[in-house]
Amino acid sequence: MTEDEEMTYAEAGVDIEESEAAVGALVGAMTDVEDTTAYAGLIDIGDRYLAMTTDGVGTKLLVAEALQDYSTIGIDCIAMNVNDLVAAGVTPVAFVDYLAVEEPAETMSAEIGNGLAEGASRGGVSLVGGETAVLPEVISGFDLAGAAAGLATPDQLLDGEAQVGDKLVGIPSSGVHSNGLTLARKAATTDHEYNDPLPGEDRTIGEALLEPTRIYTYLLDSIHAHDVHAAAHVTGGGWTNLFRMGEFGYEITDPHPVQPVFEFIQDAGNVSDEEMHRTFNMGTGFVVAVDPADAEAFVAETDGQIIGDVTEGSTVEIRGCRFDPE
Repeated sequence: MTEDEEMTYAEAGVDIEESEAAVGALVGAMTDVEDTTAYAGLIDIGDRYLAMTTDGVGTKLLVAEALQDYSTIGIDCIAMNVNDLVAAGVTPVAFVDYLAVEEPAETMSAEIGNGLAEGASRGGVSLVGGETAVLPEVISGFDLAGAAAGLATPDQLLDGEAQVGDKLVGIPSSGVHSNGLTLARKAATTDHEYNDPLPGEDRTIGEALLEPTRIYTYLLDSIHAHDVHAAAHVTGGGWTNLFRMGEFGYEITDPHPVQPVFEFIQDAGNVSDEEMHRTFNMGTGFVVAVDPADAEAFVAETDGQIIGDVTEGSTVEIRGCRFDPE
């Protein structure tokens, strides 16, 4: 890559459009699926819904492997699952993990287990089992994924559809979280090493990339207490995730500050503003669309701030970037 060439997520190895098309093909082939939200599958069990979601840690695992530090990726695994439940208004209750390894490694497994326990504590879920598979002919290295189950009454379950006039309340992220690491890793290691200091912070690049994903279950009381219409967990696809709340206009006028780790990734990889916002959370990890009458109260109860409005239209506009639905 020359100095003037801009790095993209697709060139780094992940094409978001191709990935979404593949997921759509998989879901379209499953004709017996129960009701779903944008983030979780639902089963009506009478007076409540049982919701389930599944996700993994992704290529953040390669950063952990490079640094031989597996202590936080268990938190990420739980966070990526329970945050999706929260985005549906569902209270997470249980989690199971699946660790696939090329060969057993006691120290690594213990660190992952400690991270899972910490994640469960932060998310208020019970670890009800898991599976470790040794697959030397199938996998190179290791992979960590899991599934979470939660419960919600019909009143607690979010409609999932924003309304024109809603206020958008953004909740800070802890950094990169657990998506976009294919691009982040490539950018970070173009001219640097993981143990190099991160500009603007008193830690290394690797430590910043391993910062665990925030867990947002603490928002549920406020989500249920106020007139919240929809929520978005800002993960893969970056700010285009807001379209999961419906094809409206999302005008982001006051987002949370961009953290130094994102500034470093953009500078090190010569990544455009549009590609950064289409790949990363850029400092805001969770967004709720709430009735204007309840927005200030929601902010007062949480660490969120009003970042914008839902309008007529079908675009996301933030920091001079404009995104249309795929």
